[in-house]
Amino acid sequence: MATAPSRTSDFFDQLTRTVEQAREVAQQRFRTLNEDELNRRPAPDKWSVGQCLEHLNIIGGFYLPEINQRVRSAQERGSRPAETVKSGPIGRRLTAAMLVPAREKPLKTPQAFAPSGSRLPRTVVEVFLRQLDEMLNLLRAAREVNANAVRIPNAVIPLVRLRLTDQFAFLVAHMQRHMSQAERVLDGRR
Repeated sequence: MATAPSRTSDFFDQLTRTVEQAREVAQQRFRTLNEDELNRRPAPDKWSVGQCLEHLNIIGGFYLPEINQRVRSAQERGSRPAETVKSGPIGRRLTAAMLVPAREKPLKTPQAFAPSGSRLPRTVVEVFLRQLDEMLNLLRAAREVNANAVRIPNAVIPLVRLRLTDQFAFLVAHMQRHMSQAERVLDGRR
């Protein structure tokens, strides 16, 4: 993730590679799970693989349409890409918090974004894979506008508007955090 200004193309290349790798892991490790494996929790207070993915789907369901709308609007205004990526202090802090492994620093999930406690169907994986595809499309589209100038409202604190660059960095770090959590559940680790 970019913490200092870097070339825009390098920034988007790195995020794209990370999302493509996540898609490959989801395809190979999560798509093949049956409902029992998907819903098995390592402990009563821990999330199952399905709950990790459902949480990511909830977050994606909020941010991806918002990003799509903001990028389209920037395209319609004739926005052109900046040479370098800029990151704001709030965006850097939020992304850094996501990069700390969950085992070292657990974070409280706001209730609106928490997964359900119910048994999840296998479609939770398909929705996640579709959202990863959508994220890849948005990363491609964002290369064509000044992503530093596009602002995305924060889901928890709507008055805070992150730069699109920070929002993408946060979303990818958040995805990595919960995919690692899901993989630990599959591997029998907490």
